[in-house]
Amino acid sequence: MRDALAAIALPTGAIVAALGVFGLIVSFAGVDPVAVWVLLFKGAFGDAFSWQNTLQRAAPLMLTALCVALPARAGLTVIGGEGALVLGGLACAALAHALPLPANAVGTVLVCAAGALAGGLWIALAGWLRQVRGINETISSLLLAYVAIGLFKHLVEGPLRDPASLNKPSTPALGEGLLIGTIAGSDVHWGLVVGTLACLLAGLWLRFTPSGFSVCVVGGNPRAAQLVGLPATRLIVLACALGGAAAGVAGAIEVAAVHTNANASLIAGYGYAGILVAFIARHQPLAIIPVAILFGGFGAAGSLLQRRLGLPDASVLLLQGIAFVLILASEALRERDWKPLLAALGRFGPSDPVPVVLGTPEAPKGEPR
Repeated sequence: MRDALAAIALPTGAIVAALGVFGLIVSFAGVDPVAVWVLLFKGAFGDAFSWQNTLQRAAPLMLTALCVALPARAGLTVIGGEGALVLGGLACAALAHALPLPANAVGTVLVCAAGALAGGLWIALAGWLRQVRGINETISSLLLAYVAIGLFKHLVEGPLRDPASLNKPSTPALGEGLLIGTIAGSDVHWGLVVGTLACLLAGLWLRFTPSGFSVCVVGGNPRAAQLVGLPATRLIVLACALGGAAAGVAGAIEVAAVHTNANASLIAGYGYAGILVAFIARHQPLAIIPVAILFGGFGAAGSLLQRRLGLPDASVLLLQGIAFVLILASEALRERDWKPLLAALGRFGPSDPVPVVLGTPEAPKGEPR
C-alpha cells in the first residue's frame, strides 16, 4: 500500500511543482499565475467543448506513450515514437492511394493496419540494432525519428503529393468511406476508444500472458532471464514492434480521423509528448490513460491562454518540459531511504526537545574539576 501511494504521490507532486514553476515564470511576463492555472483547468475540463478537445488530443498520446512504455518494460529506453507516428500516417495515406480499398470499415482497418506495420517495423529496427549490433536504443530511435520525418517530407512533397495541394503539400485525401467517424455526434473520434483498448490490452498482455511476463523478466532481471533460457533478443524486438505499432496506429488515426490526408500537420509532437506521459505513468499501460487525458487537457488549454492572456500557444510546451525535468528528478527521491531522516525528525521533534547545555556541568563531590 505504501509503495502504491509513493508511486502516485511523487508524479503528482512533480506535476504540482511544475505548475508552480510555470506560474512563477509567467509572472515575470506580467501575467497573474492564478489566472493561468484557472484557464488551464477551464481550457481542459471547464465545459463539454473543452472535454471533447482534451479527449481528442489524448487519443494519440495514449498510443505514443505505449511506444515508450512497452520497450521500457523490456529494459529499453525508446524515444522515437514521433518517427513511427509519421510513418504510420504516411503508410495509411499511401495504401489508400495505391490500392482500391473497400469504402467501409474493412478498408479503414486495412489503412490502420498499414500504419501499425510501418510503425512496428521502424521501432523494431531500433530494438534489433540494440541486441545485434550493440547500438544504444535511445540514440538510434531518436535518429531514426529524424530519418522518418525526412522521408515523410520527401514523399509528401514529391512522389505522393496531390497536385491540387498548393501552399500546403499533402497526399490525396482518403475516400469518405475510409474515414474514422466521431462518437455519438461529438467531436471526439473513435481513436479514443482504440487508444483506451490498446492500453487495456497491453496491460493484460504484460500481466496475464507468458510472453508478456517474459518481457517483464527480461527488462527487470536480464541475468535471471538468461539463466532460465528466455529468448531475450526476440522478446525485446517483440516489445519494440508492439510499441511502434501503437504509435503507427496513432499516425493512421490522425490521418483517417483528423486531417484526411498526410501533411506537415501530422508532425505535431505527439511522439515526444508520449515520452512524458509514459514516464509519469511509470510505464504502466493502465496508468497511461488518465495521464494522457491530463496532458491532452494541457494541450487543449494552450489556445485559451493565447486568447485570454496573450501567452504563446506553445507555452504549454514549456509546462510539459518543466514537468518532464521534475518527474526525472523525483525518480531520485523514490529510491532514497527516508527512515533515518524520519527517525531523526522524530527524535528531535517538539515532544523531545534537543537538550541544550549551558555553562560547565557540576563535577561530583570529592573529584577535581
